[in-house]
Amino acid sequence: LANLLQGLSSPDSAVREKAFAETEQRLREQGASREEEESRTTVNRTVINTSVRAFPSEIKPRRNGFLAALEKDAKERAQRRKRNEQLADALKEKGNEAFRRGDYPTAIQRYSEGLQKLRDKQELYTNRAQAYLKLHEYEKAIGDCEWALKCNKNCLKAYFLMGKAHLALQHFCESRQCYEKMLQIDPQKENLFKDCVSEAELAEKRLKDEERAAREVQDGNAAALSIRELLQRLSTPGHDLLYYTGGIRLLAAAVNNCTEQTLFRTNNGFSLLGIEAVRGAFCAERRSPAEAELCVCLLLLWQAACAGNEENQRILLSQPEVSAQLPELLSSGTSHIQRETLALISLCSGSHSARRLLLRQDLSRWLQILMAFVKSTDERADSAMDILSDLIGEKRFQTQCRALFPTGVLPLFTQLLVSAGQVNRAALARAVGIVGSLCADVELRAQLARSGECWQGCLQLLDSPEDSPGYEQCVFAVLGLMMNLLLESNGTLSFPCVLQDLAVPISRRCLALFSHRDGRIVTRAIGVLSRVLPVSPSAVEEVVKGGVVKKMLKFLKAGGQLTASHAIKTLSVCTRSSRQAQEELLRWDKRFRVLLGLLDSGDELTVGNAAFCLGQCLLLPGAASALLGSDVVRLLLRQAGGDARRTSVQENSAIALGRLCVAEPR
Repeated sequence: LANLLQGLSSPDSAVREKAFAETEQRLREQGASREEEESRTTVNRTVINTSVRAFPSEIKPRRNGFLAALEKDAKERAQRRKRNEQLADALKEKGNEAFRRGDYPTAIQRYSEGLQKLRDKQELYTNRAQAYLKLHEYEKAIGDCEWALKCNKNCLKAYFLMGKAHLALQHFCESRQCYEKMLQIDPQKENLFKDCVSEAELAEKRLKDEERAAREVQDGNAAALSIRELLQRLSTPGHDLLYYTGGIRLLAAAVNNCTEQTLFRTNNGFSLLGIEAVRGAFCAERRSPAEAELCVCLLLLWQAACAGNEENQRILLSQPEVSAQLPELLSSGTSHIQRETLALISLCSGSHSARRLLLRQDLSRWLQILMAFVKSTDERADSAMDILSDLIGEKRFQTQCRALFPTGVLPLFTQLLVSAGQVNRAALARAVGIVGSLCADVELRAQLARSGECWQGCLQLLDSPEDSPGYEQCVFAVLGLMMNLLLESNGTLSFPCVLQDLAVPISRRCLALFSHRDGRIVTRAIGVLSRVLPVSPSAVEEVVKGGVVKKMLKFLKAGGQLTASHAIKTLSVCTRSSRQAQEELLRWDKRFRVLLGLLDSGDELTVGNAAFCLGQCLLLPGAASALLGSDVVRLLLRQAGGDARRTSVQENSAIALGRLCVAEPR
């Protein structure tokens, strides 16, 4: 019985089941024996068992002892695991140090030693997989990633590295599946996912292109054979510049489609810079006419080889001589070299993958070099602006521009604004827009905004004759730039000295533009005015005398949402400090119909400014009576008690309502 009880309380399920079966068997046997005994003479054969084991009271101490042993074992296991974790972490750090040194075999050895200490440490598997990738042992890398996923099914790094390994093995479908799994686990990795998938698609396309090109050669295609033959002849050393120039020119004419671009790549076409004469002409500080001609032919060949071919663009930009020489070619002063260099860079900057390769270089000089082409009267100006438009949205490019911006770019830009009549106006407008985009960087925006020369240049361009070619493009761009720069004037007034001196002439010029036939220019002029007026009370006085209140009411009645937003902001600034503005607003909008209409607007900024203007006007004697019979109370109550995200809506509405009730109890 004691053994049965101990078996029934055992933590081992197999032991418990055996004890249950034996108990049931005994119960059945006892039931059968009782039925048999009922038909027999009863004989008392009771035997008293004096064995200690027969007493169940002894089972509990034994069970407690067993549990204590289990607890002791668990503690010992936890201590051993903690020691092993410490050892595994130490070995992982040693492996990481070896990996950083480029000693991948040692790194693998350290990670493996760490796994001997702790078999379920995910980081050791993924780190070792990364080292295997460096040694091109892709199958082993995949195996380690699978083990990492057994430790953590949502391990992003494991899926990323496994995707890379499958890609190297040309398992394109499996590679994409790994990247898709990454995106499922973490949707915020969408940019990484797109880059990885793009890389996989490019690799798959490269393989198909190379297979197609190989078939062309096998089939004896004349164009394919001619490219291979030309490259073989050019690779022989000891020829003069004229020989290489002619051969490269012929080769450029022969490369016309994707298959021919692939043949150029697979037959080592990008190794032409290894030829001493070619490299010398390409990298020379000063070139003879023959060297310049060879350089131009080489640039034309690369254009033909890279047009629409991302793999060729990648190989070209990965060559150190090319990336180092591009800015030098742009600054060479030789127009045809500059023209073809710009065309080549423009091909690459338009491609996402090639643009990323460009951004790995030091581009700190590029903004200044490319902006200088605004002075050119030919297609170089447009090509330079195309490149800048491609690069300007990249954060890395903006960061690199900081280095030379105050000493190189800003003086050049100011000079271009001042000499607007002598430069390519269309390119200048694009250059102004590009600099305006740079204002997204707070540091660059502050440098521009503190420059009195920049503001003077903007004003001078605005004062240029309206009938001059490209005037409207330049004015529209300059007004956009000024709006961006004036972002700094909202609130902290971090550069009041420059603006206080220029606020009046800026405001005066904006007023003059209100009659312009281009509505886009008018809208931006109102926007500039709304941002410059808070800087200077003198500017407010100037524009109020110039009839700004009546003009803003006109724009509020007829303009679109953006124009209305700028116009009501202008009125709020004027009515804040000018009693004359309040009186004129009451005179030209006697029953405040315009302001009441804006209070019902869906734009919170507009509603807040409209409520502020109304509150300021209610300070005038008799102004409140103009609102009798209107639904102003309902509108103000709704806005004051509403759930607008801008607290100014509730505050300004409540103030206006309070002033209304005080001024007009009815």
